Amino acid sequence: MSAASRILVDTTPLKESPAFARLWWGLGVSNFGAQVTVMAVGLEVYDITQSTFKVGLLGLAALIPLVLLGLYGGALVDVYDRRKVSLITSSALWVITATLALQAWAGVRNEYVLYALVALQSACFAVNNPARQAIIPKLLRPELMPAANSLMGLTGNLAFSVGPLIGALLVQFFGYATAYTIDAALYLAALFAVFKLPPMRPEPELDADGNPKPRRRVGLRSVLDGFAYLKTQSDVRMTFLVDLCAMIFASPKVLLPAIGMIALGGGSTTVGLLTAGVAIGGIFASAFSGGLTHVTKQGKVIAYAITAWGLSIVAFGVIVVAAGQNTPSEPKWSYIIAATIALALAGASDQVSAIFRQTILQTATPDHMRGRLQGVFIVVVAGGPRLGEMWLGTEATWWGEGNAAIIGGITCIVALWLLLAWQKNFLKYDSRTAVSYLR
Repeated sequence: MSAASRILVDTTPLKESPAFARLWWGLGVSNFGAQVTVMAVGLEVYDITQSTFKVGLLGLAALIPLVLLGLYGGALVDVYDRRKVSLITSSALWVITATLALQAWAGVRNEYVLYALVALQSACFAVNNPARQAIIPKLLRPELMPAANSLMGLTGNLAFSVGPLIGALLVQFFGYATAYTIDAALYLAALFAVFKLPPMRPEPELDADGNPKPRRRVGLRSVLDGFAYLKTQSDVRMTFLVDLCAMIFASPKVLLPAIGMIALGGGSTTVGLLTAGVAIGGIFASAFSGGLTHVTKQGKVIAYAITAWGLSIVAFGVIVVAAGQNTPSEPKWSYIIAATIALALAGASDQVSAIFRQTILQTATPDHMRGRLQGVFIVVVAGGPRLGEMWLGTEATWWGEGNAAIIGGITCIVALWLLLAWQKNFLKYDSRTAVSYLR
């Protein structure tokens, strides 16, 4: 193995599985278009209403169906052909994006139409994402899952960092309709990738004698079965709990507007740089993840990565406090650069954690439960940051944004290690000895 292959992201999954390669390219291209639309919708709502509050309602319109349908979508994925579920929901997502473009070309200019379309998008995504995530482990050997998740993280963070900027430029120079139309065109790549997949029926659950059990109908009972199973799987459950520690106690997004306006100066430009810092850190962690492919002590790496996340947020808070108040708002570039680096380190740490949390979830869950647990994952990923915004937003009103980041980072680390003291076996999780349902 060359030195470069030990450092750079492992591309073996792309070489071994043409189906995974198509899915990676297709989703990567479509994710870029999705971020263009996220930016364009927010700008269009503000253009129509001139209200930041009404722009914020877009987040609520997306969150409610995602949480409500995430669990049910996972149950669907555990009953029906996952390729078919993904193809139907992907087609629906394309139609919704095309409708966004049509309303813009027609000059509808109604924020309630945009709220409804965003809610429909989120509802389809709540079913589509568990299906997609449950498909990937069927395309690869278990030892390639960390590399596969690194590759997915690389394109996801690239889309998150570049897509909004391109979206803003498209809106500025060509208008909303063009931005949405480009997203609709790019989403065809994801549709093609899913269409080319083989059938993906979930494997049946077996009884004590090794015979297939009858499949349950999709409903509340099947959702509850997923939670009952999760209760018995401490390692998988811990991947959710440790992520909630990071997202609830130390997610800094809600602090950035005030920090850009008051502490560091520069306004929206500074907010954009700080936001991009997290994504850029994730890109670097994925791009140089070759050494992570062969890591087997995955629980321990997750613990260290989330600890590093907390420490990075503490460092970010210290920088903000050191910058002091700044009115009128003149950019303090030395502090802005230092704060961006701190958030980049946080983003890199989060990406390492995400690679192995997703790997454990995908490999340590039997196929007949994989969709439901991916549904739980969707709820955690969607709900955790929202709770974090309330938590840190409240702290910021009491002690200021910089101190809120410091306290949040420390709280994250303390809560994490209390959890690990409660579930000591998670630090011992080793992919070589853990039960893998991909073998």
